[in-house]
Amino acid sequence: MKSLYVLSGASGMTGSELVRQILEAEKDSRIIGFDNFFASSIDSVKEYLDNPGFVFHEYDINNTDQMKAIEDQVLREKGAYDRTVYINCAAVVHTEHFYEVEHTWETNVISMKSFLEQAIRVKADTYINCSTSEVYSMQSWNENGGVRESDYLMMSTAEHSQRTSYACGKLMTEFFMKDVVDKGKIKGCSIRFANVYSKHERFAKHIIPHIINELLEKGAVTLLENSKKNRRAFLHNIDSCRSVMALINSDKALDGTVYNVATDEEITIIDLTYKIAEKMGLPKPEIIFNGYRSSDPERRILNTEKIRTRTDWTPIITLDKGLDMCVASIEK
Repeated sequence: MKSLYVLSGASGMTGSELVRQILEAEKDSRIIGFDNFFASSIDSVKEYLDNPGFVFHEYDINNTDQMKAIEDQVLREKGAYDRTVYINCAAVVHTEHFYEVEHTWETNVISMKSFLEQAIRVKADTYINCSTSEVYSMQSWNENGGVRESDYLMMSTAEHSQRTSYACGKLMTEFFMKDVVDKGKIKGCSIRFANVYSKHERFAKHIIPHIINELLEKGAVTLLENSKKNRRAFLHNIDSCRSVMALINSDKALDGTVYNVATDEEITIIDLTYKIAEKMGLPKPEIIFNGYRSSDPERRILNTEKIRTRTDWTPIITLDKGLDMCVASIEK
């Protein structure tokens, strides 16, 4: 099937991997991608810029004129394809920005809704909304296989931390998605990713690149006090993007609901530090604990039975393999 993909956040961690997977698997398809380089650079998609299946614009999803240009281009091109698929990866991301309420609201909520409305106007077939497992907030795990999409939420509030504003905004987008699907305006769904990482993510503030950078620069690692107890399961972006494609290609999954995407390979942050250090030839580095993050759950375990039932998706990159890829990328 020849598809026209319209991809926001195209040079980001998820977007750039989607570009790679689509171009490798679908020779007759085309991607109209854009990004404002908020958390990325052109380097992540540089090798694809001469590919006729990919056109890239340095555009901002918050810029009305630029989004009108995207819409006009889609209307010019969509007739040559069997389906049109919108994928929204644009977001104000990384922990330090979660506290900026106005910024996250504009990009993650208002502009997501505008992008969704554009997809409906051009009569796109599908819209994929990238949400976050942050919405589970303070009730993000259990001993019964992890939290499910249908579980009730227990969220911290402004009395506890402004960080939750990011999760609340993403949760709102899931309501937008469900509403338009229920009204028959478009097919689609939302995805709650958990702790995604990539070999390309070297300078972000997420925990895996943080540990690698600390070991490279200091030979020791500074962690928050929370890390004495915290455990996480990490998802490689190859697998997160494979889930996007699996959902796009499963008509029964495009029901407007939410899908957890995660692994069940849980590890403590301390053990993660030692594992990465060992792979870098720096066994048992010094760990310094400094600072504390409020409203940070000790664990985050997601049940993925729903997506595994409705698609053929299952993760293929183990944590050990994924960390090997991260370390190998340093040496290049």
